[in-house]
Amino acid sequence: MTALLDAHGLSPASVAEIGCGAGGVLADLQTRYPQAEFTGYDIARGLPRLWEKHQETGIRFVLGDYFEQTDVSPDLMLVLDVIEHLGNPFDFLDRLHGRCRYAVFHFPLDLSVVSVLREEPLLHVRRKVGHLHFYTRGLVLALLEDCGFEVIESRYTGAAYSAPNRTASARLAGQFRRVSRALFGDTGVRLLGGETLMVLARPRTSL
Repeated sequence: MTALLDAHGLSPASVAEIGCGAGGVLADLQTRYPQAEFTGYDIARGLPRLWEKHQETGIRFVLGDYFEQTDVSPDLMLVLDVIEHLGNPFDFLDRLHGRCRYAVFHFPLDLSVVSVLREEPLLHVRRKVGHLHFYTRGLVLALLEDCGFEVIESRYTGAAYSAPNRTASARLAGQFRRVSRALFGDTGVRLLGGETLMVLARPRTSL
C-alpha cells in the first residue's frame, strides 16, 4: 500500500479505516507516517480487547459505524476487504463519497473462468468467509466509477502466488497463475483467478 501512495506523492496527515479489525494495518502504516493521526472504526463487539495492545501508539479506535460520526473526513480512508461483505455496496460507496480526500480499497477477485466452472470456490467464500458479491478487476473499477470515485491507479497484489503458509498444491496453482498473468495480463487473471486488487481513488468533485 505504501508503494502505491508513494507513487503518487501522497503523505496523509490523517488516516482512517472502516472495518479495521484488530488494527494491524493502521499500526503498520503508523511506522511509515508517524506524524499522521490514525483512527479505526469497526462494529464487531469483541474487538476492543484486541485494540488494547495498541493503546501506547496513539491510534484511536471507535466501536461503531463510521457514518454515524460527524465532521470526520480524513485525508486517506482505507476500505480493505469490506465491500464484498456488504448487502448494498452502492449505498456504502455513495455515503463514503465526500467523506475523504483519497481512499484505498482492497478487493479479493473471486470471479474467474475456473471459479465459475467449478462453482464450489464461490460457494465456499460465500459460506465460510461471508462474501456476498464477487468481482473481477473490471467490475471493481466500474463499481467505484459508478459511485462517484475517480480511479487513480489499481494494482494486483500478487496474492495468487505470494500468500504465506500455503499447501504444496496451492503453491503449484500459484505458479500457474503467475505464468498466466505474465503471459496474458488481465485475461490471465480472469482465467485462473486467485488475485486481489488494491485501488487508489478519490471522490469526483461533481457526479
